[in-house]
Amino acid sequence: MKERIVLAYSGGLDTSVAIGWIAEATGAEVIAVAVDVGQGGESLETVRQRALDCGAVEAYVADARDEFAEQYCWPTLKANAYYMDAYPLVSAISRPVIVRHLVAAARQFGASTVAHGCTGKGNDQVRFEVGIQTLGPDLKCIAPVRDLALTRDKAIDYAERNNLPIETTKKNPFSIDQNVWGRAVETGFLEDIWNGPTKDVYSYTDDPAFPPAPDVVTVTFAQGVPVALDGRELSALQIIEEMNRRAGAQGIGRIDIVEDRLVGIKSREIYEAPGAMALMAAHQELERVTLEREQARFKKTVDQRWTELVYDGQWFSPLKQSLDVFIDETQRYVNGEIRMELHAGRATVQGRRSETGLYDFNLATYDTGDSFDQSSARGFIDIFGLSAKTATERDQRVEGQASLDDVARLSNDV
Repeated sequence: MKERIVLAYSGGLDTSVAIGWIAEATGAEVIAVAVDVGQGGESLETVRQRALDCGAVEAYVADARDEFAEQYCWPTLKANAYYMDAYPLVSAISRPVIVRHLVAAARQFGASTVAHGCTGKGNDQVRFEVGIQTLGPDLKCIAPVRDLALTRDKAIDYAERNNLPIETTKKNPFSIDQNVWGRAVETGFLEDIWNGPTKDVYSYTDDPAFPPAPDVVTVTFAQGVPVALDGRELSALQIIEEMNRRAGAQGIGRIDIVEDRLVGIKSREIYEAPGAMALMAAHQELERVTLEREQARFKKTVDQRWTELVYDGQWFSPLKQSLDVFIDETQRYVNGEIRMELHAGRATVQGRRSETGLYDFNLATYDTGDSFDQSSARGFIDIFGLSAKTATERDQRVEGQASLDDVARLSNDV
């Protein structure tokens, strides 16, 4: 029996050519695997048939949109995951769900190797291969572009010589990756970081300089994840899709960043994530209402480490799984509603409501009848400042009393 290789298949030029390219270079049979994570475009059946027409012996297709939304987007939301305080892991979280299906297909069809279309300069090669090694330690990995010298010029020539059913003449200046959580755009003139993005860069968002009337939306959360919009219960996928439409119409979620790649390169990236950015803003605000202060402070550290792990392709790692347990525990009381105004590129929180929140009106109010015992404040301040006071007294005892000029100079230095 011939060796079999599973190929992560997009339906585009490079991976269509890779089917025959891999077969000729290795002598193996190729099984194409296409996974729908909400990237749009052609139907899975069209993609499946093209893979077979390009020489695949089998074609495995999976509609993973609901799986992606529930099991990958929602954990990202709960972790408030912004890489470099800006990027909501658009591409990074789609790779592990694709990896799961690649490994499943390898088991189903008896393949010993998994192939992907990444270059040697990006993050995705790491995300794919580390994930595959983790879920299938016995599987080997190859990358035709990186390992088998498949350049774009060679791909076009190969497709034309072999009459492959794929468009070869259309030239898009950008490299684009998209799914239901967002859209990533790079290369072309964007590689000059002095150049601003032009209108044709964007697809998920309209120009925020010319917005429609403000759109007010109420997002209902249960244990840290959205379950309804404006009182209508919806699935995870439906909520993300609707928020993409509504926030995208207002130009929300445009991100332009010079990003630190895992491989050590700084790369200019344009992202669009209208639904993700609006929902994450709502989630963060509800956490401010419901999380205890020290828990919230520590969670920021956990969120950042979680984000770095996922960006670096460690979705299936033991540490990431342990952090998941902590994050899930913090979400137990993150229930309630956030009212937001979507307008002109901004998602602005206007109202908060939670039956499990820690905001107490009677403690917070300055009106007569408040329940806060102000007589406790003096003793609290004395104890809270005691450590710093004791240190100052030590300094004065050893170094002498500071003059008013010294105090002013210290204040200016700070």
